[in-house]
Amino acid sequence: MPWISGRARVLTLYSTQASGNSYKVRLMLAKLGRPFRLEEVDIFAGENRTPEFLARNPEGRVPLLDLDGRFLAESNAILFFLAEGTPFLPADPFDRAETLRWMFFEQHSHEPGIAAARFWLKQVRGGRDLRTHDVDRWMEEGYAALKVMERHLDGRHFFVGEALTIADMALYAHTHVAEEGDFSLRGFPAVRAWLERVAAEPGHVDMEWRPSVAEA
Repeated sequence: MPWISGRARVLTLYSTQASGNSYKVRLMLAKLGRPFRLEEVDIFAGENRTPEFLARNPEGRVPLLDLDGRFLAESNAILFFLAEGTPFLPADPFDRAETLRWMFFEQHSHEPGIAAARFWLKQVRGGRDLRTHDVDRWMEEGYAALKVMERHLDGRHFFVGEALTIADMALYAHTHVAEEGDFSLRGFPAVRAWLERVAAEPGHVDMEWRPSVAEA
């Protein structure tokens, strides 16, 4: 992998363990077998809003990848960077564009409903009361996204081509915990079968996984 040489020898990932976006990157690094240091960022304690963190990422978001002093934010941008030169990013121009298409879908049509619901209803204390007026919108948007996924996956094993790509990783991260945001996957058999296929792929790790000291 060409990015391993040169300046990108030591990777540090600023991550929040329960974050689906952070999980995407941990999953990718695990699949690549790439050693990295993990820095846990407690967003509820404001560790992502300190002057030191904001100097690295002015948006104050995780995940954030530190490549020997160069900082790359946005989970799907990080996936794209890490996937360059690997089987997880197709070389064919159309398939490559399709991969990006589904990653854009994940950020614009999928995450705003499914990930937002999980965050406020599962992770934020009192979040349901704080955002009651948003629940119906989250459900509408989330189920609409799941229906799109169901139609696309009917008769397919993965989102692009016949092998796992970063499009699958991007969509898997929030979908496999969608029920924590009050979504039911019962009516989406193709999505459920796809989740099982992704989890059965070599090198898969769950959301609780973190690298050991030896691995880092």
